Amino acid sequence: MPNARGARDAVSAGVDALTCTISASAEYNRRNVGMTIGRSLAEVAAVASIARAAGLPVDVVVSCAFGSPYEGEIPPADVERLCDDCREAGADDLTLADTTGMATPRGVWEVLDRTGSDVGLHFHETRGTGLVNVLAALQAGATRFDASIGGLGGSPFATGAAGNVATEAVVLLADDLGISTGVDLARLLALGPGLADQVGRELPSPVMTAGPRVRSADRGARQVGGTDPGRSGVGPGDQGAA
Repeated sequence: MPNARGARDAVSAGVDALTCTISASAEYNRRNVGMTIGRSLAEVAAVASIARAAGLPVDVVVSCAFGSPYEGEIPPADVERLCDDCREAGADDLTLADTTGMATPRGVWEVLDRTGSDVGLHFHETRGTGLVNVLAALQAGATRFDASIGGLGGSPFATGAAGNVATEAVVLLADDLGISTGVDLARLLALGPGLADQVGRELPSPVMTAGPRVRSADRGARQVGGTDPGRSGVGPGDQGAA
């Protein structure tokens, strides 16, 4: 949610965590939530205060962290500064969103070199680079990723923004690298036909279409996202227009 009113409604609904949005792009922030970045920072502080009072964690999603459809390149130093401001406002966690699929591996490394790798990543497949950016972020030390089953998603405020990186593609990549996510790929893929029926179209996911590779990577799996095998370092849910 973008404001304190949404946070209060969410707490009343019984959620177990809050997610607040802000953008590194001034114009995208105006179009997405109708506020300046400064005003959004004030709302982040208000949401964090509500979260603390309710005993809930708050994750702040920084959209357009790797580029804006309006301003173009967003300097990594600006992203770092906004992340610092969000932490000072009370954010427990941060997620950097590549809202319109402008990120490249080099750009991912440059931003994470500034912000640190203890952040979530939210990549889109607008230009077909979502999964390679996941790999780049893994190489930089990141362990938390947003993803959506079938690669669904997008943004109504960014023309051409394609779906999010597909959960099944991230799990397939992690399996091949020997990284344990706690997600059963076969069971995940079995959800595809029903989901396609619900949305009324074919899912934009090559892995959902082609299926898993024959070879599995059971060798020396290491845990990502904590030591609890039941927890996944790969988040299957989309956070909306991030």
